[in-house]
Amino acid sequence: MRSVIAALTLGVLLGCLALGASAGVTASGTLRVSGAWVSATVPGQSVGAAYMRLRSEQDASLVEIETDASLRAEMHRMTSVNDVMRMRQLEQVELPAGRSESFAPGGRHVMLVDLRRPLKVGENVRITLTLRFRDGRTARETVVVPVLRKAAHGADR
Repeated sequence: MRSVIAALTLGVLLGCLALGASAGVTASGTLRVSGAWVSATVPGQSVGAAYMRLRSEQDASLVEIETDASLRAEMHRMTSVNDVMRMRQLEQVELPAGRSESFAPGGRHVMLVDLRRPLKVGENVRITLTLRFRDGRTARETVVVPVLRKAAHGADR
Protein backbone atom coordinates (compact mmCIF):
# COMPACT_ATOMS: atom_id res chain seq x y z
CA MET A 1 0.00 0.00 0.00
CA ARG A 2 2.81 2.42 0.88
CA SER A 3 4.49 1.78 -2.49
CA VAL A 4 1.25 2.61 -4.31
CA ILE A 5 0.88 5.88 -2.38
CA ALA A 6 4.54 6.72 -3.01
CA ALA A 7 4.14 6.03 -6.74
CA LEU A 8 1.02 8.20 -6.95
CA THR A 9 2.73 11.02 -5.06
CA LEU A 10 5.74 10.85 -7.38
CA GLY A 11 3.43 10.93 -10.42
CA VAL A 12 1.66 14.05 -9.15
CA LEU A 13 4.97 15.78 -8.41
CA LEU A 14 6.37 14.94 -11.85
CA GLY A 15 3.17 16.23 -13.46
CA CYS A 16 3.50 19.52 -11.60
CA LEU A 17 7.11 19.84 -12.71
CA ALA A 18 6.12 19.21 -16.32
CA LEU A 19 3.47 21.92 -16.17
CA GLY A 20 5.93 24.41 -14.71
CA ALA A 21 8.49 23.73 -17.44
CA SER A 22 6.39 25.54 -20.02
CA ALA A 23 6.32 28.92 -18.34
CA GLY A 24 8.88 31.60 -17.73
CA VAL A 25 11.49 33.71 -19.42
CA THR A 26 13.49 32.16 -22.24
CA ALA A 27 17.28 32.06 -22.28
CA SER A 28 17.75 35.48 -23.91
CA GLY A 29 15.42 37.19 -21.43
CA THR A 30 13.59 38.78 -24.38
CA LEU A 31 10.57 36.50 -24.56
CA ARG A 32 8.15 35.29 -21.89
CA VAL A 33 6.15 32.14 -22.63
CA SER A 34 3.28 31.25 -20.31
CA GLY A 35 0.33 28.88 -20.20
CA ALA A 36 1.82 26.72 -22.94
CA TRP A 37 0.32 23.31 -23.71
CA VAL A 38 -0.01 20.87 -26.60
CA SER A 39 -3.23 18.94 -27.14
CA ALA A 40 -3.10 15.18 -26.73
CA THR A 41 -3.84 13.16 -29.88
CA VAL A 42 -4.99 9.65 -30.75
CA PRO A 43 -3.15 7.06 -32.86
CA GLY A 44 -3.53 7.81 -36.58
CA GLN A 45 -4.14 11.53 -36.05
CA SER A 46 -1.80 13.47 -38.35
CA VAL A 47 -2.22 16.97 -36.91
CA GLY A 48 -2.15 18.49 -33.46
CA ALA A 49 -2.14 21.95 -31.93
CA ALA A 50 -0.12 23.99 -29.46
CA TYR A 51 -1.27 26.99 -27.44
CA MET A 52 0.56 29.62 -25.39
CA ARG A 53 0.86 33.27 -24.43
CA LEU A 54 3.89 35.21 -25.64
CA ARG A 55 5.22 38.52 -24.40
CA SER A 56 8.31 40.11 -25.92
CA GLU A 57 10.31 42.81 -24.14
CA GLN A 58 11.19 44.31 -27.55
CA ASP A 59 9.16 44.85 -30.72
CA ALA A 60 9.53 41.61 -32.67
CA SER A 61 7.79 39.27 -35.08
CA LEU A 62 7.36 35.55 -34.57
CA VAL A 63 8.44 34.27 -37.99
CA GLU A 64 8.95 30.53 -37.58
CA ILE A 65 8.07 27.66 -35.26
CA GLU A 66 9.69 24.22 -35.20
CA THR A 67 9.06 21.20 -33.02
CA ASP A 68 10.33 17.68 -32.45
CA ALA A 69 6.71 16.43 -32.52
CA SER A 70 5.91 17.06 -36.19
CA LEU A 71 7.48 17.60 -39.58
CA ARG A 72 6.05 21.14 -39.77
CA ALA A 73 4.61 23.70 -37.41
CA GLU A 74 2.46 26.48 -38.83
CA MET A 75 0.82 29.54 -37.28
CA HIS A 76 -2.92 29.66 -38.03
CA ARG A 77 -5.87 31.87 -37.15
CA MET A 78 -9.49 30.73 -36.89
CA THR A 79 -12.15 33.27 -37.84
CA SER A 80 -15.89 33.12 -38.22
CA VAL A 81 -17.29 34.38 -41.54
CA ASN A 82 -21.08 34.21 -41.94
CA ASP A 83 -21.23 31.68 -39.08
CA VAL A 84 -18.65 29.44 -40.80
CA MET A 85 -15.31 28.85 -39.10
CA ARG A 86 -12.33 29.38 -41.40
CA MET A 87 -8.67 28.75 -40.79
CA ARG A 88 -5.84 30.54 -42.54
CA GLN A 89 -2.10 30.25 -42.22
CA LEU A 90 -0.15 33.24 -40.90
CA GLU A 91 3.31 34.07 -42.21
CA GLN A 92 4.23 35.88 -38.98
CA VAL A 93 2.73 37.23 -35.77
CA GLU A 94 3.65 40.69 -34.53
CA LEU A 95 4.80 40.87 -30.89
CA PRO A 96 4.67 44.53 -29.80
CA ALA A 97 6.97 45.25 -26.86
CA GLY A 98 5.32 44.63 -23.49
CA ARG A 99 2.06 43.27 -24.92
CA SER A 100 0.88 39.65 -24.57
CA GLU A 101 -0.23 37.78 -27.68
CA SER A 102 -2.24 34.58 -27.24
CA PHE A 103 -2.40 31.35 -29.17
CA ALA A 104 -5.64 29.78 -27.89
CA PRO A 105 -8.30 27.26 -28.92
CA GLY A 106 -10.75 28.77 -31.40
CA GLY A 107 -8.36 31.56 -32.42
CA ARG A 108 -4.71 31.85 -33.28
CA HIS A 109 -2.85 28.56 -32.71
CA VAL A 110 0.18 26.54 -33.74
CA MET A 111 -0.81 23.68 -36.04
CA LEU A 112 1.50 20.67 -35.77
CA VAL A 113 1.40 19.07 -39.22
CA ASP A 114 2.45 15.48 -40.01
CA LEU A 115 2.90 14.31 -36.43
CA ARG A 116 5.86 11.99 -35.90
CA ARG A 117 3.96 10.05 -33.20
CA PRO A 118 0.76 10.27 -31.14
CA LEU A 119 1.09 12.91 -28.42
CA LYS A 120 0.29 11.39 -25.03
CA VAL A 121 -0.74 13.14 -21.82
CA GLY A 122 2.28 13.51 -19.56
CA GLU A 123 4.82 13.80 -22.38
CA ASN A 124 6.65 17.00 -23.24
CA VAL A 125 7.23 18.58 -26.65
CA ARG A 126 10.13 20.89 -27.52
CA ILE A 127 9.02 23.96 -29.48
CA THR A 128 11.51 26.41 -30.99
CA LEU A 129 10.28 29.93 -31.72
CA THR A 130 12.20 32.20 -34.12
CA LEU A 131 11.84 35.94 -33.54
CA ARG A 132 12.91 38.71 -35.90
CA PHE A 133 13.54 42.13 -34.38
CA ARG A 134 13.11 45.51 -36.09
CA ASP A 135 16.88 45.88 -36.55
CA GLY A 136 16.99 42.60 -38.52
CA ARG A 137 18.48 40.43 -35.75
CA THR A 138 16.91 37.05 -35.10
CA ALA A 139 16.73 34.92 -31.98
CA ARG A 140 15.68 31.29 -31.54
CA GLU A 141 14.08 30.33 -28.23
CA THR A 142 13.24 26.73 -27.27
CA VAL A 143 10.60 25.88 -24.67
CA VAL A 144 9.48 22.54 -23.28
CA VAL A 145 5.70 22.23 -23.37
CA PRO A 146 3.51 19.60 -21.66
CA VAL A 147 0.98 17.50 -23.56
CA LEU A 148 -2.43 17.84 -21.89
CA ARG A 149 -5.97 16.71 -22.57
CA LYS A 150 -8.16 19.79 -22.64
CA ALA A 151 -11.52 20.59 -24.16
CA ALA A 152 -11.77 23.18 -26.94
CA HIS A 153 -12.77 25.88 -24.45
CA GLY A 154 -9.66 25.15 -22.35
CA ALA A 155 -11.19 23.20 -19.45
CA ASP A 156 -9.70 19.83 -18.62
CA ARG A 157 -11.51 16.82 -20.02
